[in-house]
Amino acid sequence: MSNKRPSFAGQAALFATSLLWGTSFVILKNTLESVGTLWILAIRFSLAALLLGAFAGKRLLRVRRLQLRGGVLMGLCLAAAYILQTYGLKNTTPGKNAFLTAVYCVLVPFLAWMIYRRKPQTQHVLAAILCLVGIGFVSLSGAQSGFNIGDALTLACGIFYALQIIVVEQYGEGGDALCLSVIQFAVAAAICWAGALPLEPVPVNVSPAAWFNIAYMGFVCTGVCFFLEAWGMKSTPSSTAAVIMTLESVFGVLTSVLFYHEQITPRLLLGFALIFCSVLLAETGLPCKDSSKQ
Repeated sequence: MSNKRPSFAGQAALFATSLLWGTSFVILKNTLESVGTLWILAIRFSLAALLLGAFAGKRLLRVRRLQLRGGVLMGLCLAAAYILQTYGLKNTTPGKNAFLTAVYCVLVPFLAWMIYRRKPQTQHVLAAILCLVGIGFVSLSGAQSGFNIGDALTLACGIFYALQIIVVEQYGEGGDALCLSVIQFAVAAAICWAGALPLEPVPVNVSPAAWFNIAYMGFVCTGVCFFLEAWGMKSTPSSTAAVIMTLESVFGVLTSVLFYHEQITPRLLLGFALIFCSVLLAETGLPCKDSSKQ
């Protein structure tokens, strides 16, 4: 059981992070209408790397080789996850993109089982079953909002988000979290630049609003949110933090309904609810679980 004493400031920081990340789905969806996927991601990761790099300063010169390797692996996973998620967003709604992305929480224990031979607990199996049923309801929610290629790409991105968490677990302990993040964002930016320059046309006649959106996603939704999440986690029990961070998908749907006018059918709502419950179960465990194992 965590010995951390709940801090209102820490919880507020995590809540703000979930809210900011939740709003980013609609903002990104609107920006994709005028700027290519890889261009958006390349600029976004570059801005985040520059922002955090300015705070890291000379600490980057003291990064050990093992941590450098971890940062590179994190960047590879992050780039793959964001590329799949953003291409998926082009073909689905922000609300569905937000909820289907959250499935990565359910995948982590099973990927860890494959890599480290750590058998998933009962809660993880139940969470996976709930999640599959929820995805089933999403796919059966009608011709207009049913399962499509965008949803499939979004689910695929969850694999790489889950892998990134496993890499962080392996390389992050004892390392400089700020420097690791700078490295991963720089690597992700380099990958996206390598794809954007030859594969997508240079953005022209882009509105100031679109550039503002990209800057907002780079500095606020990536750079600032990293700081808020890392700072909030230091003073918040892991079970509480997991519940708060799960709200990202809820905020994603709410902003999509309010600003993107996404239509939520009863079946889609049921699917969202089941996915949300599966993520909560995977993150926090069964209520009757022995707390000494947490």
